[in-house]
Amino acid sequence: MSSAYHNDQKARQESAAALARLLADTYTLYLKTQGFHWNVAGPRFYELHKLFEQQYGELAGANDEIAERIRALGVKAPSSYGEFKELAAIREESGAPAAEEMVRQLLADHRGAVRAAQAVVETAEAGGDVGSADLATQRIRSHEKAAWMLEALLAR
Repeated sequence: MSSAYHNDQKARQESAAALARLLADTYTLYLKTQGFHWNVAGPRFYELHKLFEQQYGELAGANDEIAERIRALGVKAPSSYGEFKELAAIREESGAPAAEEMVRQLLADHRGAVRAAQAVVETAEAGGDVGSADLATQRIRSHEKAAWMLEALLAR
């Protein structure tokens, strides 16, 4: 990071705002995936139960990493359901849909999280914030891998 970036409060604020939206999407996806883990049923129960557990575990770590990056930028990280709901593009699910619908929703949500992470990369790179751009690039890879696995479950 250049020293000019460290002195650019506006660039840090813009990166933090994009990261806050990514955090809200990640946290919402984490909560949704864990709920699906608890409530999945049907002939593919064990397979999906284990996959959802792996995915929400990865998302839990990502939540912490993203929030800590926001704090490193000198900004308060969003930390309430209300803040997450306001910032997130991913919508929560309060029901327990059929297993295949769970997979479809999570697939769409991981693709949405890729878009949120791409927005962080663009914003961070424009402001010279290579740390946030790197974090978001890692998140893109993780969400793309999760989407690939979910999409493979839907292949006929």
